[in-house]
Amino acid sequence: MEFALAWYLTRETGSATILATAMLVAMLPQIVLGPLIGAFIDRWNRKLIMIFSDLAIAVTTVGLALLFLAGIIQIWHIYTAMILRSIGQTFQFPAMQAAVATIVPEKDLARANGFNQTLQGIISIASPPLGAFLMEMLPMQSVLAVDIGTAVVAIGCMIVLTIPQPARTTLNLKPSVIGDMVQGFRYLWSKRGLTILLGLVAVLNFFGMPPFTLLPMLVKQTLGGDVIKLGWLNMMFGVGMILGGVLLGLWGGFKKRVITSLAGIMFLAAALIGLGFTSERLFYFALAVNLLVGLGMAVANAPFLAIFNSAVSKDMQGRIFALMGSITGMMMPLGLAFTGPTADAIGIRSIYFICGAAILIITPLGLFSRQVLNIESQPPDTSPVKDRDTAL
Repeated sequence: MEFALAWYLTRETGSATILATAMLVAMLPQIVLGPLIGAFIDRWNRKLIMIFSDLAIAVTTVGLALLFLAGIIQIWHIYTAMILRSIGQTFQFPAMQAAVATIVPEKDLARANGFNQTLQGIISIASPPLGAFLMEMLPMQSVLAVDIGTAVVAIGCMIVLTIPQPARTTLNLKPSVIGDMVQGFRYLWSKRGLTILLGLVAVLNFFGMPPFTLLPMLVKQTLGGDVIKLGWLNMMFGVGMILGGVLLGLWGGFKKRVITSLAGIMFLAAALIGLGFTSERLFYFALAVNLLVGLGMAVANAPFLAIFNSAVSKDMQGRIFALMGSITGMMMPLGLAFTGPTADAIGIRSIYFICGAAILIITPLGLFSRQVLNIESQPPDTSPVKDRDTAL
């Protein structure tokens, strides 16, 4: 659905600012509600959270499809739907990622997350060409109906899965939602290596996410403005994610997962700079470079997530992953607020040069922190924490 809505806004408005604003709106629930939602994820059944969040997202899409069908769709309707879908996703991702550590042995976490990146790559390969084809052949409400159907299938698959609930070892002795949320902040702060790494990734997101968000504008301004080309670019990104996931599955990465993750980020940054050199005549070069972007993304993400899966107590991971999304997400709107108007003023290709170069300069700083390099040598803290918060 994100592909279809992004191209719809690009096609109808031609404004990088409007496209960036849509992404900003979609990030707000994750930023504002993430820490609080994380506390509920560690309290509630994670399987049910994933099922009902998928269901809520599907219902939102139904409402949006009806607006398109009635011919009364407005940009603010799309913004509202993005907010509601984002709330569902703010529940969904931390619950899913926290569930990984309860299913997969610690030694296989990087490979398991690499396999997940491969699955994401497969989805990226199939959905963009299909989305582009559907948008050329069908009205928008029919395109959204396909998204609703896939959500129903996902819910059906989730119902038959068994996901263990972790024992509560780090929750407050007098549990409260607010207390649990505060404890999540304290827990993260006590893990200085995780705190520094997360801060580094947050800064990298400031420069890293805008190039992905503004890809439809790059296609429109420099690659001929063809939705089919956008589909092909996204498909090649998916191929790269598959290759990166397979690479991690076979290789496993460096002994220190953080080095694998930082290397993947730098590889991704170099590829982003390559996208800045593309043109309509160099479309095949753009395809090859976006494949490398996907490969770098998979190599960076899988070990990064595995680090948090292994270094954080299982019953704390809902809060930490939600907090991670909130902190890193907070930087993304700031990046889009800067790059959207900048792209409108000096051209979209400059964004890829600026952001890629900034990431290449910043990423090596992580290698100078001993706490980051030794982040996995410290076992997760499982001792109960006493707080005086009242129940909510």
